[in-house]
Amino acid sequence: MMDGKPVERDVMAPDATQARASEEARTPQPSLLEGGTSVEGSKLSKEVLEQMTADIVAALKTVYDPEIPADIYELGLIYKIDISDERDVTVDMTLTAPGCPVAGEMPIWVENAVGAVAGVGQVKVNLTFDPPWDQSRMSDEARLALNMF
Repeated sequence: MMDGKPVERDVMAPDATQARASEEARTPQPSLLEGGTSVEGSKLSKEVLEQMTADIVAALKTVYDPEIPADIYELGLIYKIDISDERDVTVDMTLTAPGCPVAGEMPIWVENAVGAVAGVGQVKVNLTFDPPWDQSRMSDEARLALNMF
């Protein structure tokens, strides 16, 4: 974070970097002082940011909508993850519909899951309906779980 702006991670579509970072998450990644790769606008190294992002995504994949047999990450309900220099995390998310029966509870589930990740500071969850969720945001994994092919 530089000048009060968190480094943003667009999580609309998982990529190979996140998958690789998940595999590397078992070993601590180097900080900038330990020779890690610098990231413009961040005091955290690229390796630390990738590890934290992978760990946060893994935590988000433990949160399920009780009416849908797919996790919220694969459903495409997570729009953005921001990690500040202080390791505070902001998650922008949506719901499948504004009238979702767990609308008041799901952001708390997300906050608790992300807050349990090692190294994460404060967690803030922003609920948004802009843009509105639609089925095109689901991963192939979610489509398979829901027999939507």
